[in-house]
Amino acid sequence: MESTHATIKLYLPRGDAKSLRMAEPMNWSGMAIAAPRTELDDLLNREELERSGVYILTGTDPDSGSPRAYIGEAETIRDRLKQHRSKDFWVSAVVFVSKDANLTKAHIKFLEGRLIEEALRVGRFKLENSQGSGSKLPESDRADMNTFLFRIQQLLPVLGSELLVPIAPGLGASAATLPAPLVCRIKGARALGQRTPDGFVVFRGSTAVLMERPATAKRQPYVIALRSALVANGTLVEQGGFYVFTRDAEFSSPSAAASVIHGGGANGLTEWRTEATGDASGPSKQV
Repeated sequence: MESTHATIKLYLPRGDAKSLRMAEPMNWSGMAIAAPRTELDDLLNREELERSGVYILTGTDPDSGSPRAYIGEAETIRDRLKQHRSKDFWVSAVVFVSKDANLTKAHIKFLEGRLIEEALRVGRFKLENSQGSGSKLPESDRADMNTFLFRIQQLLPVLGSELLVPIAPGLGASAATLPAPLVCRIKGARALGQRTPDGFVVFRGSTAVLMERPATAKRQPYVIALRSALVANGTLVEQGGFYVFTRDAEFSSPSAAASVIHGGGANGLTEWRTEATGDASGPSKQV
């Protein structure tokens, strides 16, 4: 099992965290290079891109406005990235290569497949390519590549990408370390959730009222828009007289989450309560 702590060296050639940047954990043979699309030429000029590796392009789907990504592999990263100039959606690229140049074609195909698998499992981004070429490796090589994947998972958030960050907090941790979920109830609907670093997550299987309050469209049109978007992308489905969450869903705040469940404006600091005591979940109880 990998250690949960890490020391990461981050180098900013221009002193700008949004510009071209390199990252590498201590005692790892790999490294990451990230850049915005506006600096693609500078990225392509890096000698590291002559090596084999995997890469991730991220941006926004022009039709739905949802996060979109492309995960790929190449024996010469520079040549492959040049071919992606024709893809309009992406605004950021992250490349992962080995410093000792020991990644073979079989290795990078395996990594590509595992990255796609993990990105689909997390479900934050719509993938341009949802099936990797895959590769069969000896057991020792699989162990090495799974370590490489673990490092990629550590580095992506540092470089500004949540592609592989689970929506529900604490996945992979022991149950004893997780805070008790909070509950929101209204007219027979019952939802469970927790705070996250980015807001609040409502867990899969939670329910929300089917009908919005009569005055919601006028007073809280954002609630109508948010619920409609969740229905459109399949997160909310009608079942048994309620909306049911088909997957974990992250919101910007406890109030946004509670409003979707209530079908109208709601104060998340008072509507989300601990299951055992029924106490209101003020800020000190959720942080």
